[in-house]
Amino acid sequence: MVGRFDLYLEMDRWVSILGMRVNVDFVLDGLRFGGSLLAFLTVHEFGHYFAARYHRVSTSLPYYIPFPFNGIGTFGAVIRIREQIPSLRKLFDIGAAGPIAGFVVSLGVLIYGLATLPGPEYLLDVPGHEALKAYINQFGTLPDRILSTPQDGSVILVVGQTPLYWFMTQFVEHVPPMHEMYHYPYLFAGWLGLFFTALNLLPVGQLDGGHILYALVGPKWHSRLARGFVIVLLVSGAIGFVQGAGDFRSGSLLSEVGIWAGLSAILFIYLWRMFGMDLNLIAPTLLGIVLIAAIASAVGPSMLRLGYSGWLIWCALIAFLIRVDHPPVLVAEPLTRGRRWAAYASLVIFLLCFSLKPLYIP
Repeated sequence: MVGRFDLYLEMDRWVSILGMRVNVDFVLDGLRFGGSLLAFLTVHEFGHYFAARYHRVSTSLPYYIPFPFNGIGTFGAVIRIREQIPSLRKLFDIGAAGPIAGFVVSLGVLIYGLATLPGPEYLLDVPGHEALKAYINQFGTLPDRILSTPQDGSVILVVGQTPLYWFMTQFVEHVPPMHEMYHYPYLFAGWLGLFFTALNLLPVGQLDGGHILYALVGPKWHSRLARGFVIVLLVSGAIGFVQGAGDFRSGSLLSEVGIWAGLSAILFIYLWRMFGMDLNLIAPTLLGIVLIAAIASAVGPSMLRLGYSGWLIWCALIAFLIRVDHPPVLVAEPLTRGRRWAAYASLVIFLLCFSLKPLYIP
C-alpha cells in the first residue's frame, strides 16, 4: 500500500502512545500544521513587540489563545500595549510591523507547501471520502467540485479563494480543491496566515489596518474610508443573511416580512453605532443595503455568491468592541517617505490576502 510520505513506506504507520494506537502520518501532519501556524502567530506578534520595544513603548510578551474546539486549535495571539502610543510614526511602525512580518512567514509556508505538493494519490489514505477516492482512481486527478454530501452528519467546510493564493496555484499541478485543503497542513496553515493577516489589516478602529490607514490619511479620511468599508461588509452580510434565510421561508407573507424586518433591525443597530442618531445617514444607507440584498435575491446565484453572513458577526465585533473610529494621537507628525511606501505595501497585502467569503459551508 502506498503511504503518504516516502519515509514511512517501509515501516508500520501506527505506533502505540499511552496505550492508544496513533497514525504516525496524522501526527506528523498535525505537527506540520500546528508548527507552521504557531510560527506565523509568533512572528506576527513579535513584529509588534520588537517595534514597540524599539520605540520604548511598554508592552507585554505575546499571549497565545488556545481553543481546541474550532478546528484549528487557537484563537490567535495578542500582545498588550501598556501605555498610549504617543506619536503617529510610532503608531504606524508598531501597527505595520506585525502583519508585514507575519505575511512573510505565511508566504514562505505557502511556497514550501506548493513546492512539495504531493500527487492526487496523497488523499487515498484519508479516512472516508470514498467518492473522492473513486474519482482519483478513475481519472488520476483531483475533482474541481464537491462530489458528495457527507452521510455521517458532518459538514463540508470550504475556504475562500484569495487573489494571492489563486495566483500562486497557477504555477503548480495537483492543487487540491478549496474544500479539501485542510488535508494539506502547509497549505492550510499558509492560507490561515493570509486569512489572519487580512483580518488584522481590516482598515477600521484599532486593528493593525486601522492604525496604518489612520497614520496614512489622517482622522477625517480614516473615518470616511472605515465606514465605507464596514458598509461593504454589511452589504455582503445582508446578502448572505437573505440567502441563508431561504431555509426558513414558508412561502407566506408573514415569514417574508419577518426575514426582511429582522435584517433591517440588525442593520439599524450597526448603522446606529457608526452614525449615532443621524437618521439622514442611517436611513438612506439602510435602504440601500436592503435594496441591494433584495436585488441579489432576485437575480440569483451570480450575485448571491457575493454574500457571506459571517460578516454580520465581524461587524458586531467592529461596532461594539473594536469601534470604527480610531482614537486621536498626541503627536500627529507626517509619515516619512519610507513609511508611506510601507503603508501602500500593507494595503496591497490586504487586497492580496482578503477573501469576501473566507470560510463557509456550501
